[in-house]
Amino acid sequence: MPDLTRDDDAAAVNDLRSAVMRLSRRLKHQRVDESLSPTEMSVLGTLSRCGSATPGELARKEHVQPPSMTRIVALLEAKGLVSLEPHPEDRRQKVVSQTEQAESMLEQSRRKRNAFLAGLAEELDDDEWAKLKAAAPVLEKLAHL
Repeated sequence: MPDLTRDDDAAAVNDLRSAVMRLSRRLKHQRVDESLSPTEMSVLGTLSRCGSATPGELARKEHVQPPSMTRIVALLEAKGLVSLEPHPEDRRQKVVSQTEQAESMLEQSRRKRNAFLAGLAEELDDDEWAKLKAAAPVLEKLAHL
């Protein structure tokens, strides 16, 4: 566990934050559809990973307010990337699902971003690549805490 009172732990946390932010910004520029905001892409990614959800569930998963998610879902629906169906148990709610168009666009986006990362990884030596592969599950865990 990091102890931020220790200089080396504080520096490591700072370096990790900085590196993750820079890499994230670079990856955001590797989009297939420039008309979508990073938030819209994130919502589509959540639907892809987790399946259909209500706007309220999406708001919680994306850490945004429900009215904001309602606007995002409306934009995605207008672009043909999500569909809304009545909730099977609560007719006051809707269930948001991604469309085939969204699935295709997400797959193209993943391929483009993976190719970008693979190109960067080619610059690593074998030891650096092994460390990065070993760190991936830990970074995934951090992303979902």
